Amino acid sequence: MSAASRKAQHATSTGADARALAATVVDAVLTEGRTLGRALEMADSGHLSSRDRALIQALAYGAVRGHHRHRRIIERMLERPLARRESVIVALISVGLYQLIDARQPDYAAVSATVEASALLGKIRYRGLVNALLRRFLREREQLLAEVMADDEGRYGHPDWLIRQIRQDWPDHWEAVLDAGNQPPPMWLRVNRRRGTLAEYQERLRAEFGEDGVTLAGVPDAVCLSKPVPVAELPGFAAGDVSVQDAASQFAVELVDPQPGMRVLDACAAPGGKTTHLLERESGLRELVALDRSAERLVRLGENLDRLGLQATVVVGDALNPSEWWDGLPFDRILLDSPCSATGVLRRHPDIKFLRRSSDIGEMAERQLQMLNGLWELLAPGGRLVYATCSVLKAENSAVITRFLAGPAEVREDTPQPVPAFALAGPAVGYGLQLLPGSENIDGFYYALMERRQTNKKAKLHSKNC
Repeated sequence: MSAASRKAQHATSTGADARALAATVVDAVLTEGRTLGRALEMADSGHLSSRDRALIQALAYGAVRGHHRHRRIIERMLERPLARRESVIVALISVGLYQLIDARQPDYAAVSATVEASALLGKIRYRGLVNALLRRFLREREQLLAEVMADDEGRYGHPDWLIRQIRQDWPDHWEAVLDAGNQPPPMWLRVNRRRGTLAEYQERLRAEFGEDGVTLAGVPDAVCLSKPVPVAELPGFAAGDVSVQDAASQFAVELVDPQPGMRVLDACAAPGGKTTHLLERESGLRELVALDRSAERLVRLGENLDRLGLQATVVVGDALNPSEWWDGLPFDRILLDSPCSATGVLRRHPDIKFLRRSSDIGEMAERQLQMLNGLWELLAPGGRLVYATCSVLKAENSAVITRFLAGPAEVREDTPQPVPAFALAGPAVGYGLQLLPGSENIDGFYYALMERRQTNKKAKLHSKNC
């Protein structure tokens, strides 16, 4: 952590302090390649109030979400670029621009607090520059925004390579996909049906917040709040009555369709959203194995299991190397929620716009195919494997499944009928089902379902579109 960050971290609680800490978070994402979550953890000294923590998070997420636009505005206003060592000042100005463009805070308060934050960052000599640039933006707002909107990155708020790829993959939907990636995320909840019905929980929401929430046909445990609230304020959260999980992610359990007596593998399981949903849905499983290669992330999965009163066999292991952890007993169901570009959840993780590169996609697709091929050998005859990603890029989705189905494994790609949630499907993608972000206010997800043939006889692949 930089000296500027440490200085801001130990300051008293003021609006300037929050902006200084938010700037260190943004700078860590843009210059050090940290995730927003990790950068926020590092900025939190443990002495922040919940209110300050929420403000810092909102400022940091907003600045990163809009930084492609902010960066171009800053470039137009500066006579010459700032030295790289002053990157935290660029991040601070981005925080200021977010407040003036998107947060709709009073201009004088936003400018004043942001200017004062420069001193807390140990950059007092830049107070005048920060003040001048933000006030100039206020004077020339319409002209500057018009200029940056003429550029694709400025207009759509995504890196050029990703804009081009989404436009190519979804020629009829690409602008809507990009627009969804720039919006604050909704708060979808998953009701624990072991502890009550969706209708019963809606009554609790009405009593607590004055609203029932919005439900979605085909995703029977999901309800969305009109306005996000602190997780701790959700009725029954600590007791395990409800979890936070996007509706698109909840769709996985509908395809896995766990049944009593089955042995189920959730590969790449942490932090446990799908694991716990599978256990909530079917209490009679013989065993659910939750696998992840990160012991640190599995700690959080364990915490979620404890809160919900559920049990699973938690295994530290790499889905790429089953021989290192598999006990030789086949699985009736396998869920592979594969590591991916996360381009379907950019509204939740705007740092992905800066942490991913075009060259990453091909490498990820190769690993995804390797995982499929390796895990397929663990599937019992007649068993079902569900492949999932939170990506909207065909290279990671239908293209991977096309290559897998062309391999030597005896497999058929299929969709059990009827599955009500298939009404949410986006445009046809060949193999599998693509949910595009923003549609029905859900995240972008891809699913493909494959069943292992009962016979050992080589057979021609059977497939049909989702």
